[in-house]
Amino acid sequence: MKTACSHPFQTTRQGRGTDNSRRNGLLYCPYRSLNSGLSQLRDNNSAPLRRCLNLLVVLFLCCIPTLAQEVDDTIRIKTRVVFLDALVKDKKTKLPVSNLLTENFEVLDNGKPRPISYFTREGQARKPLALILILDLRADGAGRFLKKAEILKSMEDELAKLPPGDEVAIMAMDIGEDEKRLWLTEFTNDRTRLAAALAKVPRFAEENADVNDPTMAVGAKTETSTTPSDQVVETETIKGKNGATITRTVTSDGTINVKRTNKDGHVVIAVSDIYDMAAAVKDATRKAQLMRPNSQVSIVWVSDGIAPIFFEDRDATEEVLIRDNIIFNSLTVEMRTLFKFLVPIGKPIVGWAGISLYGSARQLAQSSGGEAVKVGRVKDYGTGLSKIIGNLTARYSLGFALAEDEIDDGRMHKLEVRVKAQDEKGKSRKLLVSSRQGYYMSTTAPKGATAKAQ
Repeated sequence: MKTACSHPFQTTRQGRGTDNSRRNGLLYCPYRSLNSGLSQLRDNNSAPLRRCLNLLVVLFLCCIPTLAQEVDDTIRIKTRVVFLDALVKDKKTKLPVSNLLTENFEVLDNGKPRPISYFTREGQARKPLALILILDLRADGAGRFLKKAEILKSMEDELAKLPPGDEVAIMAMDIGEDEKRLWLTEFTNDRTRLAAALAKVPRFAEENADVNDPTMAVGAKTETSTTPSDQVVETETIKGKNGATITRTVTSDGTINVKRTNKDGHVVIAVSDIYDMAAAVKDATRKAQLMRPNSQVSIVWVSDGIAPIFFEDRDATEEVLIRDNIIFNSLTVEMRTLFKFLVPIGKPIVGWAGISLYGSARQLAQSSGGEAVKVGRVKDYGTGLSKIIGNLTARYSLGFALAEDEIDDGRMHKLEVRVKAQDEKGKSRKLLVSSRQGYYMSTTAPKGATAKAQ
């Protein structure tokens, strides 16, 4: 199981390179000293004692290979390290602060300080970035802006500024009346491919868009399945804090059905053929784990902020982000005027049904240490995306080691990063810190099982 920020390291040391002359010396010296003693005993005609000492010499020499074998045994050390990225900004200018040292940071694990054993900052070695852009193309939502060529061009220009080692994958969802989704491109840093993917967005943003139109396909093609379309291939059960239960089933054709029951077991609401924020984040996470397991994964959710999701699904999505150390960011466009009036009215109604209508993206960004940026004018889109990307690459990487006897308790451990620094006048600087707010401890096998495996 991949865990938010637990990395095993293994050190191997072997003793097979022991110098032969030294080993020969160990064999020779004891025998020589004992041989002298035997000569003296021979003069005293102590034959029984001589035979006894000869037997002891043989036994001693037989033990030498055993001792050498013990030296040859492999020594394995397994260390678990919890990693987290922290963004530090000046409270006044909102600009990243990049000149801090290890001693400026303090990491609290459930309120207790942890010694920082790993530290890098901007300009030093960092993981390559695997950026996943999820475009919510609902026609009366963000789609009405994302179909504009000048907005897409500004976003394309910002993606093109990424260093060669960083890559981008783009997903479009809520396409047409059937609210389909499609990966517009796999992970790539090829500007031509990114431009080609974004060029398809205006047509996908139309109300009558057809995701099955072969002229609109970009990236990997969808394979035809011979399995019956209504056959369930995956079932997930999520239990909420208040006793409610969410059951998500996925059929062979990709259809997702969601049912929520209360603590008494009565069905409160059931939704068929839905693809929501929870499903999109899960698919993005799986793709990143499969294709870019050694990269820092970050999601940029582009929508108008309206993203209906069950509370239990939102909590489970937050857990996925924290476990896998994925940074979630939101780029929120202007909401339609009508929705601005309806959202406050509808919020308590859908809340009664256990649904979050607005604000989940901001919550996920906050808990995972990401950014929530609002955009309005055309030029704001490129600027907003630039801000998110810039803040992703300007982060400090911190890590602390878990003790060998610390056992996984199955719970999230709350993380807090504190930063103290002084300005050139010696006064305490006012800083803002963003980092993921927890981690789940990795599971370690019992010592006996580990030894047996080795």
